[in-house]
Amino acid sequence: MKLSVTTKSIFLNSICLLYILLFVYAAVSKLLDFENFQVQLGQSPLLSAFASWVSWAVPIIELLISLLLIFPKYRLIGFFSAFSLMILFTTYIIIILNFSSFVPCSCGGILEKMNWTQHLIFNIVFVLLALVGILILGQNEITAQVKKWKPIFIALPIVFVCSVAVVILLFIVSEDIIHHRNNFIRRFPHHPILKTHEKDIQFNSYYIAGIADGKIYLGNITAPLNILVLDTSLQHQERFVIQLKNENIAFRRIALKVKPPYFYVFDGTVPTILSGSIKDWKASQLMKGKAYFSLSEPINSKTFVFRAVSSTMHNSILGLLRISDTIQVRLAPHLLQKQIDGLFDTDGMLLYNEQLQKVIYTYYYRNQYLVIDTNLKLNYIGHTIDTTSRARIKVAYIHSRNQSKLSAPPLLVNKGTSTYGNYLFVNAGLMGLYEPEEMWRTASIIDVYDFRHKRYDFSFYINNEEQHKMEHFQVVDNLVVALIGHKIVTYRLYTKGFHPANFKSKMGDTIGL
Repeated sequence: MKLSVTTKSIFLNSICLLYILLFVYAAVSKLLDFENFQVQLGQSPLLSAFASWVSWAVPIIELLISLLLIFPKYRLIGFFSAFSLMILFTTYIIIILNFSSFVPCSCGGILEKMNWTQHLIFNIVFVLLALVGILILGQNEITAQVKKWKPIFIALPIVFVCSVAVVILLFIVSEDIIHHRNNFIRRFPHHPILKTHEKDIQFNSYYIAGIADGKIYLGNITAPLNILVLDTSLQHQERFVIQLKNENIAFRRIALKVKPPYFYVFDGTVPTILSGSIKDWKASQLMKGKAYFSLSEPINSKTFVFRAVSSTMHNSILGLLRISDTIQVRLAPHLLQKQIDGLFDTDGMLLYNEQLQKVIYTYYYRNQYLVIDTNLKLNYIGHTIDTTSRARIKVAYIHSRNQSKLSAPPLLVNKGTSTYGNYLFVNAGLMGLYEPEEMWRTASIIDVYDFRHKRYDFSFYINNEEQHKMEHFQVVDNLVVALIGHKIVTYRLYTKGFHPANFKSKMGDTIGL
């Protein structure tokens, strides 16, 4: 059944009007709330690496297509452009729904109220409308000259394939940039953590000494030999006091580590290491006076990795302490790389990943972490996603006291770390691109890095409690434990692509060493 010229004209004008209304409304909505639109694009799995120019290009293209559709002379070009753009949008949604670890939103106005399935149907309808418009215009222009239909039938599949290919290419390139060559853009999956329990522990002087076997062990800065033990549901608690066999030690800065069935008491200023069983919390001396240190982590009951200051170079170094019949100290001065003074610029956090049997050292003031084996051999240097590759610190030397001190507040890049399985968790100190300042005022940001693929994976945030920011955290499997003010809070971490227990292979196999 052939349609009359009048009917075709009504159809054509109606389609033009619908497209003009859609594109003008969408473009204006984006421009009026441009900052939010850019933030949303920054969270897109396909477009985050290109958010800066895509955020301008999309509304401008939508307005240009609307202008083309207004003038009859340019309507065929306008419909082909509209067809291509809607294919781009539709392919984008299909990839988001099927291949993305999370689903952001980058629409404006009432379109934000649609869920993604509704949005997909909406886009498909407009793809079909553009196709109808192209066919009506083509038929009007060539009437009986059937041979001239061929360019349109050739152009349509070419435009379709090219549009789909552009989105797929953007997805592949953006994923590579975000994971391996990140330009400081974070990805926040929707609701990756679920708050499960919280408990008021009365004081803000606690720190996490260990988590194992369903129990959380808290040390206390102001009462250094006291241990508070809670179950992970925070329903039951016990208190213990560590008993020292030798009470003549002049402790100055005690740190506790609990790795069942043992616990460890460190004070590198004495220096001394004590250990005991969590069954009776009685500590006996393992080492005294052999090596001064500022940080230490147990690898096993007789081996410890530590950070100290070289007596010859006067910079920070990592070392290994083995305790058997004799005490053996091995230093690795090549691991911590000096940039300014070798002391403050190499300051950082020392961890031991028990699942992968790797030592992890993360710098405070630069975007680097070191992955080291238990023989102090460097496996590789990883990078956090911020762009601070050189420590921004100012160091002053006070000759009268023979001391070096920071003469200005340093730029803190990495505030805290935890590691479990194939992952490193970093409490970030700097705000990334397209992130609202309000989020940074009301929450702490945790970036997650994958050792297997040497890449950044995603980020999540832990909200403040009673205006207090998170002070300390630790992750075990998918359990996140945070100390916030005078509260301890637990969360469960669930998001697509996060597999904390998948560490059965040897580290050399999983990260390609």
